[in-house]
Amino acid sequence: MEVRPFVVNSRFLGVHSSSQDMAFGRNTPFDRLLALVLGLLRMPPGRRRISIAFAYGLMCHVVFALAVGAMILAMFFGMSESLGRVPEPWSYLANGFLVLQFPLMHSLLLSARGSKLLNWFAPADYARTLSTTTYAMIASLQLLMLFALWTPSGVVWWRAEGAGFYVICALYAASWLLLIKASYDAGAEVQSGALGWMSLAQGKKPVFPGMPTTGLFRVIRQPIYVSFALTLWTVPVWTPDQLALAVTLTAYCLLAPRLKENRFEKRYGAQFRAYQSQVPYAVPYLKGSRKHDQHSS
Repeated sequence: MEVRPFVVNSRFLGVHSSSQDMAFGRNTPFDRLLALVLGLLRMPPGRRRISIAFAYGLMCHVVFALAVGAMILAMFFGMSESLGRVPEPWSYLANGFLVLQFPLMHSLLLSARGSKLLNWFAPADYARTLSTTTYAMIASLQLLMLFALWTPSGVVWWRAEGAGFYVICALYAASWLLLIKASYDAGAEVQSGALGWMSLAQGKKPVFPGMPTTGLFRVIRQPIYVSFALTLWTVPVWTPDQLALAVTLTAYCLLAPRLKENRFEKRYGAQFRAYQSQVPYAVPYLKGSRKHDQHSS
């Protein structure tokens, strides 16, 4: 089997080589994040602006960390350990609401109409600048609700033991590392919510990274969604709860990015269509499969 990596070239990007060097040499995800952090050392005066920025940043990153921790722990135990205690049969409704509220609200807030709702969660004069921060905060709260408030069924189908346990744990850890890498490649400052509050603290407009095409985005177009789906299926404990969660969120991970790609096509036009023609959606190209993928899309 041969993986077909995506090779960035100046003709694909529609820019000259000097511009390409600037975009992909001195503007790496690490460089952007470092510049944003270092900018906090020379913030222009503005007590109210800075206070609001740091307050939102603190709330965002605390909730983000709690959500990630809840996800890792809850799925490690196959959703058999959580804080929800809703009695049957209402627990099925409660869990159904929890598992659906994330993809539905997540997709709504990514739409042009839904993004206006983000303005409700920040002071009017700073709402646009803080939009990435408030978005990350809301998404984190949704995930925290899902994984912390789930009511376990109490049924355990299978639990890994012996050498198999360590193998599956290694796969689970690898899936999370892939998710972290994909988020980093897409722009850690956006994915973590740091872009909004750090830009506000520095009194400037957020500078969004361009269309991601490096790192894992060379191999597939949706590495974040695929990595997240992998975390759902590499757990050492299987329960009806975990299966319901995995099936529902995997379907979301396969379908929702189509809406994202529609937005990318409108924003980047021919640049995105060229990238789309060279890089597969969710599964790396195997030798001889590119022609089939192009016809199917």
